[in-house]
Amino acid sequence: MSIWIKPISLPLLNQLNAHTAASHLGIEMTEVGDDFLCGRVPVDDRTRQPFGILHGGVSVVLAETLGSIGAFYACPEGHHGVGLDINANHIRASASGWVTGTARAVHLGRTTQVWQIDMVNDEGQLTCVSRLTMAILAPR
Repeated sequence: MSIWIKPISLPLLNQLNAHTAASHLGIEMTEVGDDFLCGRVPVDDRTRQPFGILHGGVSVVLAETLGSIGAFYACPEGHHGVGLDINANHIRASASGWVTGTARAVHLGRTTQVWQIDMVNDEGQLTCVSRLTMAILAPR
């Protein structure tokens, strides 16, 4: 059973990210399932920190992008989500390739949502885990 309340598709999600911080960093949405979203970010000159590995803040941008989009499409028409809290545990460094995140809802409540975002490198090794709490706002 799908958690998505609003119509959702990959072309729509990638269009939504056009001309945003996500597109500037090269983030691409790659998959939409019944209860998850996937997206990826390249490890390149836009996203590396001075020591040659993916900047931890970029992992957080990927996590918040996935969780925020998920929250929007999983709440009623006219409602939207805003971030309340995000944390990230950086497990393994990535110096090249792509980091892919998968966002899954942990809690879909009337006023809050909690999303778990797991990120892996091209070899499927866990690089970062993040948890995002969203406030769900009703129309004014």
